[in-house]
Amino acid sequence: MPSGFQYFQQAYSMCLVIFSVVIVTALMFTDNTKLAKDAHPVAALVIMWLGILWMSMVEGGQCSMVGLPPIDRDLYKESHPTTYKICSLGHKGNNLDRYLMGRQFMVIFINFTINLCGAPLEGAEVLGLPEILTDIFLGSGIAMVLTVVTIGQLTAQVNASHCMLDYINTHFMTFTLYVTLIIEVTGVMHSCYLIRDMFYFAAGKPVETNEPPRNAVQNLFHWGRVVFSLGVLCFALAVTLEALFKGQTTMWEFIPNGVAVVLFVLLMSLVGLLEGMQIAFFAVAKIPKADRGDHPFARKTCELLFKGNGRNLPGFMVGRQMTVTLCFFIIARVTTLDIEIGVDDNIFGVSDGIQEFFNLGFLGAIITTILASIAWQLVASAFPIAFLSNPVVYIVLRIVLLIEATGICAGAWFLGMIHKKVAGFQLDEVYVGTAEERAAGLKPDHSIHAGRDFTMGTNVLSKPPANWEEALANLSPLAESFSQRRERILTNIKDMKLLLKNATSDDEKNAYEAGIKYELKAMAKLNDEEQETLSDIDPKMEDIETAA
Repeated sequence: MPSGFQYFQQAYSMCLVIFSVVIVTALMFTDNTKLAKDAHPVAALVIMWLGILWMSMVEGGQCSMVGLPPIDRDLYKESHPTTYKICSLGHKGNNLDRYLMGRQFMVIFINFTINLCGAPLEGAEVLGLPEILTDIFLGSGIAMVLTVVTIGQLTAQVNASHCMLDYINTHFMTFTLYVTLIIEVTGVMHSCYLIRDMFYFAAGKPVETNEPPRNAVQNLFHWGRVVFSLGVLCFALAVTLEALFKGQTTMWEFIPNGVAVVLFVLLMSLVGLLEGMQIAFFAVAKIPKADRGDHPFARKTCELLFKGNGRNLPGFMVGRQMTVTLCFFIIARVTTLDIEIGVDDNIFGVSDGIQEFFNLGFLGAIITTILASIAWQLVASAFPIAFLSNPVVYIVLRIVLLIEATGICAGAWFLGMIHKKVAGFQLDEVYVGTAEERAAGLKPDHSIHAGRDFTMGTNVLSKPPANWEEALANLSPLAESFSQRRERILTNIKDMKLLLKNATSDDEKNAYEAGIKYELKAMAKLNDEEQETLSDIDPKMEDIETAA
């Protein structure tokens, strides 16, 4: 249960979020945002909240898509049919890498759209707020950060980090998956594959792939997109660096141009590290402790991340998101061009129309997406244990957890609790057991498809006999199978009642109560199946006795 201090953090965080939502909405209805001014306040409001809703699925979907591969899909085929279909496609071949690439581009697009709807115009004032509050919440952009990050991102990540199966068991995620795969096909981000392949080459390993070798046409299509993506990236870097060295970006004036370039590189590296950590953490979340590497820092990192009741994993997501968002805010100032059309010289002498496009900040977004997000994610996905062996990862994890401990985004825990209750999310272990149990062959399955127990795969009910000869031959094994299954279910119930008695958190209690409930259903179903099988045999008993 949360402590009194944690309740206090959630309370003041929710007050900040509510205040932020109010002033962002007020901005729209006073025509102080771009979309509200150019279109209509209602359109801006609706589009912003649709974007936040979609963002929640994109963020929660990433947690699930990265964390579920170690789990045998057959374990949740019946309980989560939509999740099963999504993972069958998303984990087929190299589709997980394609999903991560398309998803990251989607995040930037959704964020850009949300900012058009709710970000304040220059000099905007609302609700007669004092200048200091206007500067803090509007000038710094903290109002938009708290609204989008707390509601649209962190709430989803808090739940999806431990309820992966339930979270994506919806066709909203099916639609999102298809969109991300379509985005990847365009090839804008394909230079990330080249960066990943270079890491494999440096490690002296062949590129791991789950697909057969590409034929000549596929190779031409792939490398053509890589070249196209490299061209886009190099051009974006050239334009941005040219503007940085000339002091033609929105960077704070008191920072020298050379320092701005160094700051840009450092922030990109920090964002990349945090993006890779997220992928590596979810990649190891569902594997046994023994398989998490022998490097001392890899083990220390995992021990810190998964200790106690598992709060540090979603806690990392909270602190990470705030850190990444803050870095993005500064990177945006560093990379967004500030060239007045008709007054300043356009970069590389481009036309005014192209310069206006450059001023929107898309070039910085492309650089950040490739060099500070997707490339790091692909490397971490390919080498998760090696990534966690970096001592800097452990240090950054400590810092991020400290940021989360301040409680500025603690409202995500409160919103996550409400979302979990309303949606009826259960911990993944309720359905498929822990990684250690699965590795040992003890695969508890307390989901709604009753009839399986801790020895799933070895406890399959024989089909009813097709004729009396088969019934006569198998009568004893059938009776023994039912008896063994009943004994196992009773043992499961006894064990879970003991675990329930010793549970220390609400999540544990809910999981064990659900497990007992579903084992009772399994027992009822077993009794029905036994009666049905015996009823198929009874009409033939006369023939069996005659034959004897």
